[in-house]
Amino acid sequence: VQLQASGGGLVQAGGSLRLTCAVSGGTFRNYFMGWFRQAPGKDREFVAAISVNGLRTGYADSVKGRFTISRDNAQSTVYLQMESLKPEDTANYSCAGGYAPQRPLVFRNLDRYQWWGQGTLVTVSS
Repeated sequence: VQLQASGGGLVQAGGSLRLTCAVSGGTFRNYFMGWFRQAPGKDREFVAAISVNGLRTGYADSVKGRFTISRDNAQSTVYLQMESLKPEDTANYSCAGGYAPQRPLVFRNLDRYQWWGQGTLVTVSS
């Protein structure tokens, strides 16, 4: 399974970006998905997750109400819509996935994920 994240860039505080993660290999509808981020000098942290059927989502408190995760199983793609961006959202954002067929669960722990993309850099200027 391969994951390719895109959509990062430089944006002013208050702006928006949409990240895209294209997944190839295997059966995407059986994969739970998540977004994580890592700022310089900090550990990787959970951002958002979505279940295999898209009916359940979970968010870090720091992004709740501003970010929205979604998926298109027909296109094998997961998205992260980011609104009202803040300078503290600056980080390298990675998408990740794991295998859980027919289990409508979301996972916040990065150790539960089997596959990782290379990340896309988001920089929010003040």
